Amino acid sequence: MNPPIATPLGTTRRWKPAPLISGALALHAGAAAAVVADPSTWPWAGGSVIASHLVLMAGGLWPRSAWLGPNWTHLPATAGQQIALTIDDGPDPDVTPRVLDLLDKYGAKATFFCIGELAQRHPHCVEAIVARGHAVENHSQRHRHTFSLQGPAALRREIAAAQDTLTHITGTRPLFFRAPAGLRNPFLEPVLCQLGLQLASWTRRGFDTRSRNADTIAQRLLRGLAPQDILLLHDGHAARDAHGVPVILAVLPKVLEAAARAQLQCTTLRAALVPEPAQAARSQMTL
Repeated sequence: MNPPIATPLGTTRRWKPAPLISGALALHAGAAAAVVADPSTWPWAGGSVIASHLVLMAGGLWPRSAWLGPNWTHLPATAGQQIALTIDDGPDPDVTPRVLDLLDKYGAKATFFCIGELAQRHPHCVEAIVARGHAVENHSQRHRHTFSLQGPAALRREIAAAQDTLTHITGTRPLFFRAPAGLRNPFLEPVLCQLGLQLASWTRRGFDTRSRNADTIAQRLLRGLAPQDILLLHDGHAARDAHGVPVILAVLPKVLEAAARAQLQCTTLRAALVPEPAQAARSQMTL
């Protein structure tokens, strides 16, 4: 379950090291003190430090882990009978408009994690996402495979550049960040705190950038589908079927129809920050 957000997203918050990071820092200090007191302990001290680094690395290689800091893998409980459909790696001028048409057809809302450079090339796609009532969030400026190997200064430049790019196009600052491929390191959370962003991963993914079988992808996403799930698909880097059609276009109807049968409503991550009773009260006030 996601921890409650004490400071509103979009504002700078104080970084609180996760227990794993606090423990690693304490272990480093203890190892250094042990070696100073008794140099013969260096093999044990060095081995402990290396082990802690391996555990931290494992946390960064596991996209759904909260070992390195808060990470949304589900919507908050206040979202009730809602799920979130998140769509990554766009915008794509060929695929994104067709995805938007499908979402309109089923009356569903989605969160698009956009790459800053692609948004600059295709601003009309980003504008269309917002105009149709969906949310645009931060997926880094360049989506480099080396993202998780960068230090704090480089991470901040990369994420802040995407913040500025997407804010300029949409007029609204992103509140959520998703790391490229979900991979990260211990330096990421302090940067997100500075920029007022919340890390978001997913409950399950379809692997639709690799698989070309729409049925298989849909089964991965729908197996155990439940309220507050966060599902991951891609409009950018989308795999294509034997006829060259982006596979997401065949998967989306299957997912949205299954959600409708289960009486689950698709919402955006930022809309899920507002509890259902507050949403209902606001709707009644507009009647």
